[in-house]
Amino acid sequence: MPYIRTDSSLLVDLYELTMAQSYFNHRVKAQATFDLFARDLPKNRSYFLFAGLEDALRFLKNLKFSQEDLDYLERLGFSEDFLTYLGKLRFHGEVWAMPEGTVFFPNEPVIRITGSLIETQIVESFLLNTVNLSTVIATKASRIVIAAQGKGVYDFSLRRTHGVDASLKAARSAFIAGFRGTSNVLASKLYGIPAVGTMAHSFVMSFSKEKEAFRSIFGTFPEKCTLLVDTYDTREGILNAIRVAKEFKAKGHLLKGIRLDSGNILKLSKIARELLDAEDFREVRILASGDLDEYKIKQLIDGGAAVDDFGVGTKMGVSEDSPSVNVIYKISEVANQDGIFLPTMKLSEGKVTLPGRKQVFRVFDKKGFIKKDVIGLETENMGEPLLKRVMQAGEVVYTPLSLPMIRETAAKNLHALSRAIRCLEGNDPVPVLLSCGLTKMIKGLARELKKRQTRVSKKP
Repeated sequence: MPYIRTDSSLLVDLYELTMAQSYFNHRVKAQATFDLFARDLPKNRSYFLFAGLEDALRFLKNLKFSQEDLDYLERLGFSEDFLTYLGKLRFHGEVWAMPEGTVFFPNEPVIRITGSLIETQIVESFLLNTVNLSTVIATKASRIVIAAQGKGVYDFSLRRTHGVDASLKAARSAFIAGFRGTSNVLASKLYGIPAVGTMAHSFVMSFSKEKEAFRSIFGTFPEKCTLLVDTYDTREGILNAIRVAKEFKAKGHLLKGIRLDSGNILKLSKIARELLDAEDFREVRILASGDLDEYKIKQLIDGGAAVDDFGVGTKMGVSEDSPSVNVIYKISEVANQDGIFLPTMKLSEGKVTLPGRKQVFRVFDKKGFIKKDVIGLETENMGEPLLKRVMQAGEVVYTPLSLPMIRETAAKNLHALSRAIRCLEGNDPVPVLLSCGLTKMIKGLARELKKRQTRVSKKP
């Protein structure tokens, strides 16, 4: 099986290309604006945390069909003239977006793209794919960080995510949301996320005695050793960890931590803390893992568990309780033959879209919490504008934020949510209003579109 590039321009649904060839045949110079947004909040969610912009911009910047791509499209029946056009196609559009790490709510455009109909259409599938996954994981991870109440949380999801690319996006999105490190070494290399790790039960089982396994790993990594103590009998495992820790303490090396991966974590953590403290190992941290999510972490903390850190894998890496978000990409305006942009909207029942070139304005209360958001026209001004210009004429025009800076943005945004919005049960979200100008446009355009379709349907 050949190596699959996850940034290939062929990562596109077929109908994007069939529409593009039709545009090429009839409207090759037509311009349009598309909005990318989430329609609804999943169960138990009161907000989204935006992630995936960096991958999206990299894809747009590098959009190019190779000769191999074009040869394959020829076999699918696309015309020679269109393929020649695709071979020269580069993204020359304008992009406005919320900064990564921004909290947002349903129907708010997080990315707005203006360019030729062809280029804005064919990038749809990739943008939806990357923003959906990154935002789903960032949102889930932020809830886990909130539940941990300041305790350390680490990404252990590599072996459970739905594919290699997903594992990288999960590690990056989790770090943005407040996780402190990842077990994924490639993600650590690519993104500069601190790499963390302990040991597996198989390592302990490969030795005849648990203490031998502990001595081996501690001796190999004496400055950063965390011992897994639940392979056989957890209480005895803790005692064995203490015995080995004493041996190495005499040599000047301190045990970093122990890990609990099974059983009654609440009860076992308290036993572990008591045994460690009794032997003057108060600095040894206790890490819990094993099918954890925000709900289990909250239960542990509410119960007074003596846990310092949490390793979270499956339920974060696939966002088990809410694995997808209804992220969509819809056209909002089209230029006429004179180059004048005219608003357009979808009127389907339950799926009405917002027309025109829009901006999202944020209003804060006196305490610094988000009071409301207003979706308005680009020309209006009624709060802090969230959409910033990030690309112009196909070139990145802002200084990309480092991952730690994006993480700071996320922390600031999450702290701007009231306690009611941050709760795990999911209350009503921050109010999102439509401006007077946008409301007026919607009403007028809806009437016009219905009249236009009625006139067409009456023609013989």
